[in-house]
Amino acid sequence: MRDSRTAPTVIFFDLDDTLLDDRAASSAGLRALMERVGHPSFTAARHLWDVQTDISFGAYITGRLSFQEQRRERVRALTTQAGNSQISDAECDELYQVYLQAHRASWHTFDDVAPALSRIATLGIGLGVITNGVETLQREKLTALGIINQFHDIVCADAVGVGKPDARVFEIACQRLGVAPHQCWHVGDQMRADALGAVAAGLRPILVNRYGQHTGPNNEAPSDITAIEKLDDLVDLAGGGGPTAVPKAETELQ
Repeated sequence: MRDSRTAPTVIFFDLDDTLLDDRAASSAGLRALMERVGHPSFTAARHLWDVQTDISFGAYITGRLSFQEQRRERVRALTTQAGNSQISDAECDELYQVYLQAHRASWHTFDDVAPALSRIATLGIGLGVITNGVETLQREKLTALGIINQFHDIVCADAVGVGKPDARVFEIACQRLGVAPHQCWHVGDQMRADALGAVAAGLRPILVNRYGQHTGPNNEAPSDITAIEKLDDLVDLAGGGGPTAVPKAETELQ
């Protein structure tokens, strides 16, 4: 698979469920949390946690909840489903740490990540991260995964004051590396936050369909969004235009 369009100067990546297998890590965290609160059904807990995370984290990104409040809201939803709706903020905070400890112990990249990043770098294409996660935690993840030094810049929503799908976070990322949006691709697993956000900002969107969630008559990606199943496909796409100059970040990563 080769792409006739010009190869990018920079490829930006989402982090969770694009580079890091967050579904596996969150399942480990959820099971630890379920055991602590006496929740009997992983299927029910998984569905609730996913739905509540979308709602609560979305409220955080738009400024309606603080970061701590969205965590508490998610924990309360789970404990309520388990039969305990009377839970204090302090108890929520303690329970979230149970979740986070198990989540952290399960961090790993998808198998295709390290080879793909290395191959893309050899093409002379710059690499960056755009994530809605909190900077301290996201940098901790990238460090633990052993890939933080692959990236020229890491742009986190809490640090720049705006998150995906807002076009401004993509524009900020491009400005920090001194490139125009049309010279960049953004790779992520979420249609709205990653793909449509990138389109709005003028980047080429690459949608990673790792779990088949973007497959089927009602879920297929629009024609202006490139869908791939693995990062090997991204390497083939990026290799079509030949090497380009690697940009310099305003602040070098340590």
